Amino acid sequence: MMYHDDLAWKNDEPREAGSEYVPGRLNLALYSDIPEGRGVLEKMDRLTEMFGDILELRAFLGPDAEPFTEGAGMQDRIVGLPDAEDREAEDDEILYEEYFSQIGEARELVLDIVRTLCDVAGSHGFSGNIWQDYIALVLAEDENAFSLACEMRGRSGGGADAMARLDFGYLKRIFDLDLIEAAGELNMESLRLVAEYPPGQGKSKVYNVRIRDSIQALAQDLARTDSAEGWLDRVAGFYKQYGVGMFGLHKAFRIEGEGDSFRIVPITKTEHVSLDSLVGYESQKKRLTDNTEAFVTGRLANNCLLYGDSGTGKSSSIKAIINGYYPQGLRMIEIYKHQFRDLSKVISRIKNRNYRFIIYMDDLSFEDFEIEYKYLKAIIEGGLERRPDNVLIYATSNRRHLIREQYGDKEEIREDMHTSDTVQEKMSLVARFGVTIYYGRPGKTEFQDIVTQLAQRAGVTMPEEQLLLEANKWELSHGGMSGRTAVQFITYLKGMQDMGR
Repeated sequence: MMYHDDLAWKNDEPREAGSEYVPGRLNLALYSDIPEGRGVLEKMDRLTEMFGDILELRAFLGPDAEPFTEGAGMQDRIVGLPDAEDREAEDDEILYEEYFSQIGEARELVLDIVRTLCDVAGSHGFSGNIWQDYIALVLAEDENAFSLACEMRGRSGGGADAMARLDFGYLKRIFDLDLIEAAGELNMESLRLVAEYPPGQGKSKVYNVRIRDSIQALAQDLARTDSAEGWLDRVAGFYKQYGVGMFGLHKAFRIEGEGDSFRIVPITKTEHVSLDSLVGYESQKKRLTDNTEAFVTGRLANNCLLYGDSGTGKSSSIKAIINGYYPQGLRMIEIYKHQFRDLSKVISRIKNRNYRFIIYMDDLSFEDFEIEYKYLKAIIEGGLERRPDNVLIYATSNRRHLIREQYGDKEEIREDMHTSDTVQEKMSLVARFGVTIYYGRPGKTEFQDIVTQLAQRAGVTMPEEQLLLEANKWELSHGGMSGRTAVQFITYLKGMQDMGR
């Protein structure tokens, strides 16, 4: 009697009614693996399938058959099996051959999976059950019909929900694999560590702590959920609260490539500056926050230009804005003037997303021979297509009018018969910014106040009189009085203090 012919693992029939599971291939309609996973999700699916086969083989071999251990011979395993008198030794040998073959292949899969999961855990700061964290990460990053609809409106029913429910059934099967049991059966301690991965420094190189923790919380929530329908509710709630994919899980972006190779990529490390950390300029900060708050709350708001002297905190104010309003759905895309031709492509990518986007242009100015400002003018105001309600443009510049002006522009002796038109052409760009905020250099009193406050925050221990005397010496040789000069001075003092000098 050939028992192995009756084994369920030899059968290619669907496992559940209504499913069309194909062993060895992940059957997902909406979701796909993340790029850095290098196909590990399909390997996790294969391992889950194989472990079920291994347990069925063990059941046929009988309760006295011990789990796999290194170096154990096949004959050592066969001796002592129950019902030996009713079973042929040849049958037992075939069963063990299959058992050892499955074990060997599964162990190789585990090594590949563990390497990838450890890499992802290290880059994302995951700990605990990183097998389940990885699947939660796949759910958080994949932009598809279901996730994008939930980001905008929550669950809406229909075909997208139905397809997601099927995918969640497959993913739940992988998610629920008992890693401790599998580690014992395969005699692989590394798999046990995947289930109980120790925390490292807790820092994520990809996401901020809030998003990293929310992904891990999603994994823990899914572990307590018994059905694919329950997954549907919880994952949809995650999308509604945090968003999905690149735009949902990152705060700042930049443009890479141009033309056909153009793409938007996340900036994973941004400067953690807040408006409270910028000393002075209170009226400027208030105008900036008033406009931004109107924007993120869905009210009318204007494009904004911050101009004035260098080193006065214009760029830092913009960085503080994205840090402050990111939890309310604000995102920022940095773009340079040589990329203005792709502005319409950028806007087409973001106009239907459930976020508010600021397109940020730092140190914006144009020379006489540069014509990129014409693209910007058309995008801001003047083209046939109306600027989307979820997009504003913020820029910083040292020039009030952005485009270099010459006295010759106003001289009637120039060849241009309509000299006023020339001037208006150059001034028309700045007129498209409804809010213009001036950042001027601080006077001596304001500069000393900035130095004093920064020194207190940094823990610089120096008598105030000496501190201000040294600050005056510093600014004379470092570009004059400005917030940037004050920061550089305090950074220098703090470094010297920490070195004991």
